[in-house]
Amino acid sequence: MDDADTERDNASIVRARAGDTRAFGEIVRRHQDRVFSFILRLTGTRDEAMDLTQEVFMKAWQALPEWRSEARFSTWLLQIARNLSIDLLRRRQVIQFAPLDDELDIADTAMGPEACYATCQRDAQLARALQRIPAGQREILLLREVEDLTYTDIARTLGIRPGTVKSRLARARAALLERLGRKAGEDHG
Repeated sequence: MDDADTERDNASIVRARAGDTRAFGEIVRRHQDRVFSFILRLTGTRDEAMDLTQEVFMKAWQALPEWRSEARFSTWLLQIARNLSIDLLRRRQVIQFAPLDDELDIADTAMGPEACYATCQRDAQLARALQRIPAGQREILLLREVEDLTYTDIARTLGIRPGTVKSRLARARAALLERLGRKAGEDHG
């Protein structure tokens, strides 16, 4: 998200705080796909992701007066999405993630069928490896690698220090690489 998007969000927020529901509708339209994708990857089901996405924006509307402009609005929304998703996963007491290959568009006309197949296989292998690492590690990898959040934004989203983000991210990457290596038949022992 660039500075122009941030300024547009801030202008819409000012109007929404004054009761302009159209301004809040603009915010929803700008952020709903990102929030939905994030929740879908965390929960693994479209129906729950749709419901939770709506709930995120209802909570955001209610909490809008408390939002502080020093926090990035998109990060604040992802924090709400994360909290609601974690609550759902705790209620379910099962933590599963949707395969990443459902979201990827690999139809590249420059690639031949073998390259497309190899890419699809790598993506499926990555999705399986992600499912086999702890939820906290998956979450931090998704925030960094898929959502492209900065360490500072991840720290705010998760309520931890930036130094902790770095160490957790390093452990998550190592765990993922270990799973990918095991799956590829490498011996790590």
